[in-house]
Amino acid sequence: MPETGPQTGDNAPDFTLPQDGGDDVTLSAQAPAPVVLYFYPKDDTSGCTKEAIAFTGLMPEFEAVGVKVMGISKDTVAKHAKFRAKHELGVQLLSDEDGAVCEAYGTWVEKSMYGKKYMGIERSTFLIGADGKVAQVWRKVKVPGHAEAVLEAAKAL
Repeated sequence: MPETGPQTGDNAPDFTLPQDGGDDVTLSAQAPAPVVLYFYPKDDTSGCTKEAIAFTGLMPEFEAVGVKVMGISKDTVAKHAKFRAKHELGVQLLSDEDGAVCEAYGTWVEKSMYGKKYMGIERSTFLIGADGKVAQVWRKVKVPGHAEAVLEAAKAL
């Protein structure tokens, strides 16, 4: 089955989403800063917490190369705020409650656990260059070492 969503070299689909704290964030308004968009299934679950903590730990290095990091899930703004506070997260968390951005990026997929099929967010990361084009895509992300790999790619932009 072919991948849906943007591929390397494509224009990144623009969006405006609310973040915890109440402000809206528009992707195109981040230019000319490169952006890391990481899609994750759910706040405060084991893998998602480890991933958010890993990106938070590397925030000074991302900031040093001028790259913004944003996590996106279908959780509410209120859940994001609790998640950030509980784990002292430094990444922006955006709420895609209706799933439109997940659909645009091809991260809303059929998953399977214990033989049961269901729809959910595939852990995926998109590195978007200053030109608004997708520089690199990671699908079916495994958390250990991922934030470091994304940082290395961001440094190479």
